[in-house]
Amino acid sequence: MSADDRAADRRARLLEAGLEVFAASGANGATMTAICAQAKLTERYFYESFTSRDDLLRSVVDAVSDEIRTAALDALHSPADNVEAQVRHAITAFVTVLTDDRRKGRVAMIESSAVESLRTHRRESMREFARLVAAEAHELYGDHALPEPESEITGLLFIGGLAELVVAWLNDEIDVTPSQIVDAATRQFVATTHR
Repeated sequence: MSADDRAADRRARLLEAGLEVFAASGANGATMTAICAQAKLTERYFYESFTSRDDLLRSVVDAVSDEIRTAALDALHSPADNVEAQVRHAITAFVTVLTDDRRKGRVAMIESSAVESLRTHRRESMREFARLVAAEAHELYGDHALPEPESEITGLLFIGGLAELVVAWLNDEIDVTPSQIVDAATRQFVATTHR
């Protein structure tokens, strides 16, 4: 391996360790020391890739957000019989990332709101997803899509509601399956994002 490849490998190990420790131990337990121990790397290597613990945690949350965005958009733009099927595929991909690996759900939806420096970042990410929902609704429904600012308002309500459903599932507060979350979210999207 080249020096760059070794550095990339160490960064990937730190991100995986950050995901594991942040999800299992929360913000207080996700110290730089704990993350380095999980990754089996020294602090010297930590600073090779990250400026601080919060920088690493932000990178972990961003990686989950990027995975969700890519999976949902790929699913949305894959062949489907109708618009509702496209929407269902996208929402399934979104929910699957957060529920198949509960660590990703916990980090992106729960633990990130417990870290002061990540709270604003999380809200910005939610707004970005809301804008994405509005933009994709315009692509799907054309002239029948809601106009601005109604489409962004509806997008934020949709993303906020979906996030809260996933949080309730992750915390075992509701007795539903991920597929029931997908069903409810699909009905909501189809019913509210166009005229």
